[in-house]
Amino acid sequence: MELKNSKTFQNLARAYANECQCRTRYEFIEYGARYNGYKNIADIIDEIVYHEFNHARMFYTYLQKYEKKQIDNINIEAGYPFKEKWDLMDNLRLASEDEANDARAYAEFAKTAREEGFEDIAVLFERTQEVENYHKKIFLELYTQMKEGTLYKKAKPVVWICADCGYMAKDNEPWDKCPLCEAERGSVKLILETKSLN
Repeated sequence: MELKNSKTFQNLARAYANECQCRTRYEFIEYGARYNGYKNIADIIDEIVYHEFNHARMFYTYLQKYEKKQIDNINIEAGYPFKEKWDLMDNLRLASEDEANDARAYAEFAKTAREEGFEDIAVLFERTQEVENYHKKIFLELYTQMKEGTLYKKAKPVVWICADCGYMAKDNEPWDKCPLCEAERGSVKLILETKSLN
């Protein structure tokens, strides 16, 4: 089966459009975090934004790899979320939901690609699904820590590090202003439990 005559072709285009939209929505959230003084949350989200850019790049690359002629247009029909508003905490929760939905969609896309004989594309969707599940955990953990007030307050002393100058101190809470460079609390590197795909 030729890719351009397959459902996988449409799914690649849908996935590309989705990743482009995710990237922009998460840039809005990153902007909101930075605007509200959460520099380190913004940096974490900025890394996810870059991941989404590369997911889009790979989906686009596979469309180009299989289709030797110029692709003028691919008509796709798909729904994309417009849930996020301008509340940082809610947006972190909603982004986690979006990532869970994307992971489910990519699992279905992988199944379809495999059924249509595109094993390499099936693997691409599966690997992207794994990353989206990881993103879901990061967004959910940031949301939970903000909601529960544990973003900058831990039950046991931990090492807090200033992302601007590297100053370190062990305590239950970080400083309001870094004792070395006077960066605001939002520059403190956050302690996240999400460190693996498990």
